[in-house]
Amino acid sequence: MLLLKQDDYNVMLKHCIEELPNEACGLIAGTIQGDTKTVKKVYLLTNLDASKEHFSMDPKEQLAAMKDARANDLVLLGNFHSHPESPSRPSEEDKRLAYDSSSEYLILSLMDRANPVLKAFHIDKDKAVSINEIKVI
Repeated sequence: MLLLKQDDYNVMLKHCIEELPNEACGLIAGTIQGDTKTVKKVYLLTNLDASKEHFSMDPKEQLAAMKDARANDLVLLGNFHSHPESPSRPSEEDKRLAYDSSSEYLILSLMDRANPVLKAFHIDKDKAVSINEIKVI
């Protein structure tokens, strides 16, 4: 299970809306206790592709986020990105680019702007996808 504070969800949602019509992206860091991952910090990154169909995170921003997470005794839990015009499910490109099977892959669909949908996914080394439970607290 992934626990996400309402304030952190709001930060992610705002970032994704502000980046429209393009995809937005970022990293999440926190703690792991047993099967529960708790998000403690959200890093908003730049989509260098500036595209509504795919994203590339800025490597300098990624490195800064990793350093900040380590400095705060947090572990990188995964990443998030938005789907401005499609459902909250990994695309073929998302699956192909999912290199870390221990990461959470969050996708925020803005297809229905009035009803955004955030889902967390596990993508294994064989690119099989399963949905992880996410609880906004």
